[in-house]
Amino acid sequence: MPTFQYEAVNAAGKEQKGVIEASDNADAQSQLKAQGYFPTLVEEAKVKGRRKKSGKEVAKNKKKKGGGFSISIGKVNLKKMTTFTRQLSTLQDAGLPLLRSVQILESQQRPGKLKSILGDVAEDVEAGSALSDAMAKHPKAFDRLYSKMVAAGEVGGVLDIILQRLADFMEKGERLRRRIKGALIYPAVVITIAVLIVTGIMYFVIPKFQEIFNDFDVELPGLTLWLVKASKWVAGQGSEDQAVPGAVWILLTPFLIFGLYKLVRVTGPGKAITDVVFARLPVIGQLIRKTAIARFTRTLGTLISAGVPILEAILITRDTSGNYIYEKALTSVHDSIRDGETFAGPLREAKVCDPIVVNMIDVGEETGDLDIMLMKIADNYDEEVDVAVASLLSLLEPFMVVILGGIVGTIVLALFLPLVKMIESVSQAK
Repeated sequence: MPTFQYEAVNAAGKEQKGVIEASDNADAQSQLKAQGYFPTLVEEAKVKGRRKKSGKEVAKNKKKKGGGFSISIGKVNLKKMTTFTRQLSTLQDAGLPLLRSVQILESQQRPGKLKSILGDVAEDVEAGSALSDAMAKHPKAFDRLYSKMVAAGEVGGVLDIILQRLADFMEKGERLRRRIKGALIYPAVVITIAVLIVTGIMYFVIPKFQEIFNDFDVELPGLTLWLVKASKWVAGQGSEDQAVPGAVWILLTPFLIFGLYKLVRVTGPGKAITDVVFARLPVIGQLIRKTAIARFTRTLGTLISAGVPILEAILITRDTSGNYIYEKALTSVHDSIRDGETFAGPLREAKVCDPIVVNMIDVGEETGDLDIMLMKIADNYDEEVDVAVASLLSLLEPFMVVILGGIVGTIVLALFLPLVKMIESVSQAK
């Protein structure tokens, strides 16, 4: 039976560490809860020819490592944030003091950005700050949406429930991103390998055929001449003033395009233009639109259900939507509600959502269940994103086959035509 290493706290708030045998992770957690423990970490023990360390040894090693420091750049990994959020919810549900909960979770983190941030948060909470205010000082870990939901949970006295909703929200958002990225990996790998193979043929193979053609003094057709010139450009022999081989430009082009895209997106007008252009692309535009709707409805529904005032919730959703088209539409919605009008009206006028979405929001307003209706829309569009991704893949695969087949066919034809002339000349000489 597998062995699981766990970290938990008992009813008195004392941290416990050890190992337990169970059929799976869920079974291990059930056994720990039956023993009166509240698990904060349960993972399968990995034994590679080394003696399993006891809980005391693990604790000693953590204390030794805690004295150092680490340098990290960028935001905290979303998976780590989701795990932390769910663990903090569990500890709060168990009735542990907030400061003690943060300190426990900080002590079990590996050296890195999150551990450093949690240490600062614990210090601020110990000094009398609210948890939401302490978290708001670290936007690379706790964005505006996160800190506002925590603030709503503190005011309503339901912090454990809010944290649980936050963890669910983060998991669903990450799952959606993984689906899209996973679907794009296959075509990206195929295109990359194809470009490398074609570049290698142009760099190494075509020059060998050119030598053969020169030895036989064959008059080359136009297609072959074009292929030979392209091969020389790839090899850096296109002209006397060519400083960089074309192969280098081919390899650098994806990075240059990505860098230019990021540079354009930094500016407001650039972000607006790219969002509008991408939204109008066939197939891809539909996927972007469905993803944006799923994201903003889930974000807004989560905020409203957490008790965040609707005007503030709309502003937070607008700032985290990541799409200019929906930022503009949500700004109109905010102004409409502030003036005492409806939510659905500006969305209907903006025409950025399907009629069914607007009608469902309208019904949610009338019945007072806007948050529930928004979450239903998000769940529905998550499924539609899956369908859109599958449709995109079904179009990409034959498209890639046709393009790659055309490239390979062109190269073969360009090399075959001179060979036919060579054979004819040899036959005539006999």
